[in-house]
Amino acid sequence: MQLDIIYQDEFLVAINKPSGLLVHRSLIDKHETQFAMQLLRDQIGQHVFPVHRLDRPTSGVLVFALSSGVARTLGEQFFKQKVAKTYLALVRGHVADEGEIDYALKEKLDKIADKMSRQDKPAQAAVTFFSKLHAFELCFAVGRYPTARYSLVKLTPKTGRKHQLRRHLAHINHPILGDTTHGDGKHNRFVREQYGLRQLALTCKSMHFQHPVSQESLSLHCPLNKGFSNLLEAWQVSKAELTELSKL
Repeated sequence: MQLDIIYQDEFLVAINKPSGLLVHRSLIDKHETQFAMQLLRDQIGQHVFPVHRLDRPTSGVLVFALSSGVARTLGEQFFKQKVAKTYLALVRGHVADEGEIDYALKEKLDKIADKMSRQDKPAQAAVTFFSKLHAFELCFAVGRYPTARYSLVKLTPKTGRKHQLRRHLAHINHPILGDTTHGDGKHNRFVREQYGLRQLALTCKSMHFQHPVSQESLSLHCPLNKGFSNLLEAWQVSKAELTELSKL
């Protein structure tokens, strides 16, 4: 697999991670043989150091440092919530025009990967801002309603909790399409069978932070996810609108 490199200098490299690719080896997925870290290392011919993570089903901007020192410096920006991230998601239902989800999340531990972790951690503060970009209503009965409603939303998380966006959208009853853990099985099946969407409809579209060495402002953007663009085209979103979405 050849990864799509969207930025590279002597200190950092960023890729557009495809949905379904693990960032690094995991005890949970012992059978997997491909990981972003190893693929990128082999592709550029040098070691890479992760500074943040994306869930396996989430696509989009993923940044690596090219030294442990740069990884530490940039990692502090993530820890101190100084990195601005913009996500796009397709969700069930018509969301409000904009809003804030302020809902603390208790970390969900895995029996294998987190067996040594503290089991009684309190819920952690978690905040996500959202705004509706498009609303769709399709003449298909999915479940008990005569039509199927969906929204394209822009998400800007203030915090970075595990599965935060997926859990927050499910909390306000607008689960992300393709989410097999927190989502709606009937709607997941509908968009898969009717439109061929076989991934989580969540992508990290852009990321903004201070370069850890030059101190200059750095903005990283990835192209509009192929699954997104195909589905949005099927839902009659114009090419001009798709071009604007690609700039987010």
